[in-house]
Amino acid sequence: MLMMPRKVKHRKIHRGGAIKGLATRGGSVSYGKFGLKALSSGLISARQIESARRAMTRYVQRGGKIWIRIFPSKPMTKKGDETPMGKGKGSVDHFVSKVRAGRVMFEMDGVEKDIAKKAMKLAAYKLSIKTKFVERD
Repeated sequence: MLMMPRKVKHRKIHRGGAIKGLATRGGSVSYGKFGLKALSSGLISARQIESARRAMTRYVQRGGKIWIRIFPSKPMTKKGDETPMGKGKGSVDHFVSKVRAGRVMFEMDGVEKDIAKKAMKLAAYKLSIKTKFVERD
């Protein structure tokens, strides 16, 4: 099941420019022992989050606990194929999460380090930004 907000204040929003700077919060592993940290900024779609979650869950064979620390709350619009220019903004197509460099996106606990590392690596393949495996201090 894809993640999306139950309701939004504004149905369509501006795309915004480049995602600059480092994450000011959410930069440390808080819930589990291991985490997957973003090294670059970007937009992560709800499909990518779900795909990464499935990859991790499948690898740990329903063992341990996984936390998803990002939520796709930004609506992205798309116009239909072969639609001429003009005629307003397209309809909402999917939702994305704005991720800044330094943000811990996923956390895991209840599994061995090598299993967690491999599971996080499989999840990282599904994401469109550079990531690294981190441990709790």
